[in-house]
Amino acid sequence: MTYYPLPYFAAPEGLPAPLPTIEDIEGAQDLLKTSGSHRIVRVSEHYVVKYGVGVQPIEGENMRFVQRECPSLAIPTVYAIFSRNQEGHGHPPTNYIVMEYIEGENLEACWGNLDDQSKTDVTTKLRQYFDQLRNIPSPGYFGMLGKRPFCDDFVWLREDPLQFEEESLEQQPLTSGPFDTEAQLLDALVAKYEFHTQSVLQDGYRKHEYYRYVLPKVLRSGASVFTHGDLQLKNIMVRAADGAVVVIDWESAAWHPRYWEFYATMFCCQWKDDWHLWVGRFLDEYPNEFAWMNMIFR
Repeated sequence: MTYYPLPYFAAPEGLPAPLPTIEDIEGAQDLLKTSGSHRIVRVSEHYVVKYGVGVQPIEGENMRFVQRECPSLAIPTVYAIFSRNQEGHGHPPTNYIVMEYIEGENLEACWGNLDDQSKTDVTTKLRQYFDQLRNIPSPGYFGMLGKRPFCDDFVWLREDPLQFEEESLEQQPLTSGPFDTEAQLLDALVAKYEFHTQSVLQDGYRKHEYYRYVLPKVLRSGASVFTHGDLQLKNIMVRAADGAVVVIDWESAAWHPRYWEFYATMFCCQWKDDWHLWVGRFLDEYPNEFAWMNMIFR
């Protein structure tokens, strides 16, 4: 089940240029990023395409959702989301997300060169963005758009993170969700902790029992809020043309507890600059919740 019908192609009148073909995409020479499961390429002056077996179409769905619900939150426009089946039985499809190309620098590259006023300007804009995101009405569950299971490393247990087919997700409902209550989500976090500690430490290690007892006492969020989930410096850009702050990489976005965004952002801090001191300027701070979550996942 998808939140928006797929495949998706923006109306021709809304395109800055004809959409690139698969041949254009896979033959593109301007490689922005590559990994074993996906590539990000620039195609012409208008488009950037993220594609590969490790690309999740839900990233494009998340971006369309945010553009609809928070139109003043600057993110790349999504022009197409589609898949191509590979030859041979059992091969996962190659997924494609065609987006607006943003000319500029990410904060990972420029944060250390910004003065305090520039950092204030960036975080003030981010505060406006994420206040809007938090005000989207909760659907009453914890999970991804369309009440689908989570697809991030904090929750799931699958050995192969590229297996995101609906049927494989349904095999792990207790650990991947979706969850109707925060208590169920916390049970899943403890189940993952138990799984990993039993496999790397020893049978009989019972710290998970304490976490199962205490987490509901210290982690209390209430309703879920829509959460980016991966606010690293590299996923925030400053657009060259006008200095606008643009948030990219929405693959991990989902309906999470209210404290999750702060926790995940702090968890991913590299502690090599002062970014951690500015996070509280644009996110509500949950230091106690961060400390507890950090104990589980570190």
